[in-house]
Amino acid sequence: MATRDEVMEALGQVKDPEIGLDIVNLGMVYDVKVDDEGKDVDVKMTLTTMGCPIFEDLASQIQMWCRRLPGVENVRCELVWDPPWSPDLMSDEAKLMFKYLF
Repeated sequence: MATRDEVMEALGQVKDPEIGLDIVNLGMVYDVKVDDEGKDVDVKMTLTTMGCPIFEDLASQIQMWCRRLPGVENVRCELVWDPPWSPDLMSDEAKLMFKYLF
């Protein structure tokens, strides 16, 4: 049975291919819900820009990593734009790495 913390850890394996940092530290994951049985996972996320074409790739990676968790059967990814992403949503670690990368 998967927990929210385990899902968040799994999502840490999903990297933005353009930036090279994971979607959790980038602040792109807005909400994660796991049902009481740990079978159904719902992820609400955003992208760094509205025109970014990588959602399908990220959603596939999210599904792959979450389905590796014991008991997870269904993974749904919802793309949301509210609130809009900004660098303020990044973790301190990502802000530091971002500073050195760019």
